[in-house]
Amino acid sequence: MGRSKPAQADLDALFALPSAAITLDAAASIKPTGIGSVCYRQTEGAAFTTMQADVQELLDADGGPKVERTMDQYGFTWLVVQHDPEDVGGLVTDLHAVNSTLVDNGFGPQLLCSVVDFVTADDRALGLVYLYKRGTFYPFAPAAEPRRDNTLELQVRGIVTDDLPIEKDLGRWLAIWGAPGLGGGTR
Repeated sequence: MGRSKPAQADLDALFALPSAAITLDAAASIKPTGIGSVCYRQTEGAAFTTMQADVQELLDADGGPKVERTMDQYGFTWLVVQHDPEDVGGLVTDLHAVNSTLVDNGFGPQLLCSVVDFVTADDRALGLVYLYKRGTFYPFAPAAEPRRDNTLELQVRGIVTDDLPIEKDLGRWLAIWGAPGLGGGTR
């Protein structure tokens, strides 16, 4: 009926993040913190609860990274994974596993975004946000709620535009206040 189909998420796009991390470090001394998270809306029911527990157990198994589950003020659940800051590949693999498990179990519509956290040379927080429903990334640099560092966001967009599919519509660069690891701005 004249409507365009929404872009399909390409979870494999997450695997471009290690390359983007190298580019950010080389171009602007922006380094990964080793923290990443998946944000989703939790649903009621045993199937979802079981799947969520299985994901957390899988990632915690064999002495792997500890996974923390938190809920933000807007009712979204964040599954937070921490790795060594140098292991962006391992972090992304875990985030991909969480996203894939949700999708494979029919809970893809509950996914909101995935975030990999970075810090600038002058200790400002930055997140590279993957919008699940758009299949694109954008930078989010909180300054202090309700302000954000738009200059840093645009600088990062220019740096990683060859590494990641960047969201072209700046109106979709949502502020994700309260995202674990990003805090409210400067660390």
